Amino acid sequence: MASKKDDSGAAEVQAKVDEENEQGFRGTRVDPTPLENYTLSGVTSGKPTPETDEKAAAAARDAASGR
Repeated sequence: MASKKDDSGAAEVQAKVDEENEQGFRGTRVDPTPLENYTLSGVTSGKPTPETDEKAAAAARDAASGR
């Protein structure tokens, strides 16, 4: 079992893993569209996606380019 001295980076690594688990994926989200908009109920109710709405497409482009 590791001692406190041996855990120098463990807390930092665990914090990053916890953050990724909370987010649900590793990396950066480039499409700001809520995931619910891509579901059957979202699509049939007309919720915007980048494929169906120019404003949503612009927001996705801006997010992907880091703006």
